[in-house]
Amino acid sequence: MNPITGVTRGGAEWIPAFITDLNQATCIGCGRCFKVCPRDVFEIVDREDLDLDEDDYDDDYSDDDDFSDDTSMVMSLQDPMDCIGCEACSRVCPKKCLSHEPQPVAA
Repeated sequence: MNPITGVTRGGAEWIPAFITDLNQATCIGCGRCFKVCPRDVFEIVDREDLDLDEDDYDDDYSDDDDFSDDTSMVMSLQDPMDCIGCEACSRVCPKKCLSHEPQPVAA
């Protein structure tokens, strides 16, 4: 099947890649994806409310990354079907927690 294809204002063709997954074990809850998303795709939730093993957390924080070590909050996908495929969230995510894929044109 052919993927969904968009056209820029200048006429260039592009293929949007829609969010398919958010790795909450590596998410540091910085909220950058939430802030940059033009739709209501993300929400921030309390990590304690999730069913994650503590062994899966990514504790590899460097002191020069300007992020807090307080990892009590984490991002969650609130409405992935509202994603427009711009991938702005992936470009700002310092931990590369997000996965995107082109989607086929619905018949």
